[in-house]
Amino acid sequence: MAEVLVLPLVVAGALGAAGAASFGAGGGWWGRRGGDGMRADARAARDAAQQAFYDVDSTQREVRLAVETVRSAGDSATARRALADFEAISGRVDQVTVNYLSALDAHDLDAEDLESGVAARAKHQLDDVKGQLGSALAELNDFLRKLQPTLERAESQLMRVTPAVEQAKQALLAASNALDGARAAGLRADELAARLAELAPELGRLNEGVAQHGVPGTLERAERVKERAEAIAAEAGHLPERAREIDRRVASLRTRIQALETKAGTVDPALSELRRRFTTACWQDLQRVPGQVAEAGRAAEAKLAEASRARDEQRWADATGALGTVRALLDTADGSVVAVNERLRQLNEVQIDPNKEVDRARFALRDAQRLAMSGRQAPDPRHAAPLDAAVSRLDRAVAELEAAGRHPDYWRFLTELAGVRETAAHVVELIRGELGGQK
Repeated sequence: MAEVLVLPLVVAGALGAAGAASFGAGGGWWGRRGGDGMRADARAARDAAQQAFYDVDSTQREVRLAVETVRSAGDSATARRALADFEAISGRVDQVTVNYLSALDAHDLDAEDLESGVAARAKHQLDDVKGQLGSALAELNDFLRKLQPTLERAESQLMRVTPAVEQAKQALLAASNALDGARAAGLRADELAARLAELAPELGRLNEGVAQHGVPGTLERAERVKERAEAIAAEAGHLPERAREIDRRVASLRTRIQALETKAGTVDPALSELRRRFTTACWQDLQRVPGQVAEAGRAAEAKLAEASRARDEQRWADATGALGTVRALLDTADGSVVAVNERLRQLNEVQIDPNKEVDRARFALRDAQRLAMSGRQAPDPRHAAPLDAAVSRLDRAVAELEAAGRHPDYWRFLTELAGVRETAAHVVELIRGELGGQK
């Protein structure tokens, strides 16, 4: 009976010893579970710090992009200050990043033999780093919040860049197409092609974008390229009509040169009659007209030939300039021819009836005198004095003509009466100007 009772006690003791050996010196099964929990906590701290690092890194990239956007919108004091502040913050973030990486490298949390004490220290270090990362994230977000108004203005400016650049490119394309059209019409348009080629480097700079040249510089360049390209396109589009216009002017001026030759034939007969019937004073200023007209005609022909060559060579500016010179020469020559024939006509009329010119002058004076007295008891001296002088001048001219006898200087007579009419007209203009100013 006693043997039966002893056996269970021995077995129980053996089982107790085996259990102690099995669980070791760690305090039994609860000691091992405590070590595993510390390692899990350390790994959770690592994951949390890692997430915090990702958040900081993502936000830092976002802030960097915002600062670059502000900087590209213009080299303003605000942009420079934002860049300096961001660099200072980035320096602090970089130090926190170093601390984080150091904490990760300090311990291998995935090791199977990681001691609980080491895990505890790793967790504490990672928790500390996570706090630093949180502070860095808060600083970045606060900086971004303060930068937001400036960022919105910069983004608004940046929104103008793409359409402006696109418009410039479209203008360049239109200019190229217009040049192709001009060439298809047989016009070389070399000067316009050279101007378009000068814009190629500007297009390259536009393609480099605002990161290289900033928003203001890019917008200014786009507008300049657009305007120059549009001007080239317009000129290229007008080239066919310009060529036709020059052709018309060449033909018209050639006809005028031929007409001048016909009109020039009237000068010598008119001068001959002037010399025969009137005193020297009436025609001596016209003696050089035949030679001047002939010289102008020759010069006009030479310039017209020069204009035609420039037209054939498509030197449009030279052609236009030469045609302008031809027109001026012909205008001068035509004026000289008209002056001779008009002189003869005037002298013929005054010789037949001098009183007709006298009446014209007296009528002009009386009209001016009536206006000078309108609403007045006495005329203004500024009006009366020139009118009185004109009356005296008219009387002298009539007296000189009557005293000249058979050889009067009709041209001087006509010149004096023309001067009288001019004086009367000047006084009338002066009075009307004063009346207008009083209203």
